[in-house]
Amino acid sequence: MNYTLEQIMSVLSQVKDPETGKDIITLNAVESLKIQGNKITFKLSMNSGNPFVKSIEKASIKLLKEKISNDLEIEVQALTKIEVKKISFGRTDEGTILPGVKNILAVASGKGGVGKSTVAVNLAIALAKSGAKVGLLDADIYGPSIPKMLGAEGEHPSIKKVNGKDIIIPVEKQGIKMLSIGFFVKPEDALIWRGAMATSAIQQFIKDSDWGDLDYFIIDLPPGTGDIHLTIVQTIPVTAAVIVSTPQDVALADALRGVSMFKANKIEVPVIGFIENMSWFTPAELPNNKYYIFGKDGLKLLAEKMNIPLLGQIPIVQSIREGGDSGNPAVSSEDKIVAQAFTELAENVAEKIEERNAKLEPTKKVEIDPNAGCSTD
Repeated sequence: MNYTLEQIMSVLSQVKDPETGKDIITLNAVESLKIQGNKITFKLSMNSGNPFVKSIEKASIKLLKEKISNDLEIEVQALTKIEVKKISFGRTDEGTILPGVKNILAVASGKGGVGKSTVAVNLAIALAKSGAKVGLLDADIYGPSIPKMLGAEGEHPSIKKVNGKDIIIPVEKQGIKMLSIGFFVKPEDALIWRGAMATSAIQQFIKDSDWGDLDYFIIDLPPGTGDIHLTIVQTIPVTAAVIVSTPQDVALADALRGVSMFKANKIEVPVIGFIENMSWFTPAELPNNKYYIFGKDGLKLLAEKMNIPLLGQIPIVQSIREGGDSGNPAVSSEDKIVAQAFTELAENVAEKIEERNAKLEPTKKVEIDPNAGCSTD
């Protein structure tokens, strides 16, 4: 027998969330609904902390079998999402620069090759799936990878005139707004720019672009520390930073430098946590086994030593690599372990940003005096 989406949605609209009293269709809690013959799969996305998630999942399965067919094979992936209404402002109002942006999050790494951009992309999408408004700036001028990771290669941002000035309209993909120098150069071309040209491009992406209202503006920084990083903190007040690293010792040494940069005198951007990528490898045929290729808990131990939270540990999984190459990030894949890892990471990041905003003053834009070093206004 053939079943339609309308049939399934109609039945699911009868499933109520006891916490809100609304049905799960009205709550937009049903995502990625698919029908393949006798098999129905969908994601059940509920607010973090909702105690009825499991009972809603069971009720959905029970009602589908009762109303449609007892022979149905039903697979539900229960996810949690962040309460958007709780997102606060973590920055001073700059007026003309990103006035509608609540929080600016820098995603950094001390060295290349640790999967920083992969983490930034999946984190952005996971936050967007929670209902937040998210923007993503690819600030890695010399190695832009975000257009490919989001399946946006070949696309071009549009331009509009505002008071006689050209304003860039970010590309929208996978529920987020994004800009990258990769939209303006051919993938095979090397970008041979001096530092001033690169920083000028970044400033244009920030100042001369219409980002609109955002809960989170995520900046994927280049690896290391340098001109781009200083340009960012000079141009806008960064709410917080997270540092991505693998567990191996050589990466940890560079992660320390990343923390030191943000904690430098007068820059003082709060580092709200570490993200450990490539934590372990689990073969598909041995799902209960973990192989610590780059060492075990290296960043976790460093986090404990420095009293900086470890926000998440992301395993080495083939679907993450495949998702980045195909333009379908792993957080949206059918791999439950990976999707849950990035969903939990997004929840932890959002929680720490809220905690930072409650306890600390908004970050100020940094003023750089070439003769005297850094100072805040």
